[in-house]
Amino acid sequence: MWAVAWALLFLQADPTADGLKALEAKDYPAAITAFEKALAADAKDYAALFHLGLAHSLLNNNDKAIDNYKRTLELKPDLYEAQMNLSALYVYSGQAAEAIPLLKSAIEKKPQEFRPNYFLAEAYLRSSQLDDAERQFKVAQQIDPKSENVRSSLLHLASLYEKARQFDKAVAIYQQYPEDPGARERAGELLLEAGQAEKAIPQLEAAVKQSPTAANRYALATAYLRSKQIDKATQMMDLAIAADTNNADLRIAYGGLLRDQRNFPAAAQQFWAATKLKPDSRDAWSGLATMLLSMENFTQALTAFDKLEALGDSTPGLHFLRALAFDKTKQYKPALASYQKFLAVSENKFPDEEFKARQRIKVIEKELSRR
Repeated sequence: MWAVAWALLFLQADPTADGLKALEAKDYPAAITAFEKALAADAKDYAALFHLGLAHSLLNNNDKAIDNYKRTLELKPDLYEAQMNLSALYVYSGQAAEAIPLLKSAIEKKPQEFRPNYFLAEAYLRSSQLDDAERQFKVAQQIDPKSENVRSSLLHLASLYEKARQFDKAVAIYQQYPEDPGARERAGELLLEAGQAEKAIPQLEAAVKQSPTAANRYALATAYLRSKQIDKATQMMDLAIAADTNNADLRIAYGGLLRDQRNFPAAAQQFWAATKLKPDSRDAWSGLATMLLSMENFTQALTAFDKLEALGDSTPGLHFLRALAFDKTKQYKPALASYQKFLAVSENKFPDEEFKARQRIKVIEKELSRR
């Protein structure tokens, strides 16, 4: 009789074993059912709780998974895999700060293990503890120098340093990846923005050499220009334009560069091309109008000023420069009106031009009175 009873017990289903089989078969709903049965029989079965949390996490039932892992750790506080799995859920579900103490505990158990060190760095990163994140990523990087995850996370950290206006720290990270043209380009751009054009040049030259684009060629041209290497700047902008001939913004930028060199005809050509590509660009029409005025092509300059006004430009500068063009062509009535408009809107912010306008108004009124 007793032998029969033992045999019947042996033949009864083992819910934990069934759950493990279901996990292996990726039948996660069946696994959940089996582990819940195991827990109904023994609420302190931490192994069943752990695997129940795993099954829920694999179905993206993160709240339930977190609850199961927490209950597991209440029963078995030092269970490494439960600490790791719960930490990962915290990190990737917007509760990164909750993961930090768990991961520190996991690292104490396995200090040379990559996962807890990397996840701790991610937890710091997602908790906006940027300096702690950088320090911890370096630890993870020492354990696995070839980790693409660490590389990607560090580049993301650099972008967060940028947003925090900690540019030196961002540049230092970008410079760790000389084989990455995007990182070299960004390092160069930040150095350029910081007024360190000469330091930016080798970064941008490397980026252009590795992966030339209109954008990094323009940045390099700007660095050359600020380092007073005018010929190199011009050559690089020519290459940038050749690589992206239909880029109106690039042509406007090149026009500005040429204007600063007082190469007005070449600048006008770039601004003119930009107006064709982007007819509603105030920057393009403004650049073209001022270049035409500088070259004393007053009639075409007036046409460009008309276009600017049609686009909504009513700045004091527009009225003053248009007045000059009318004045130079002896169109005194519209010149007078433009000078008067300028004075009406200038609000004493342009004392030199206001003085000139008042003087010209007196002269023009005398001239008109003779007619």
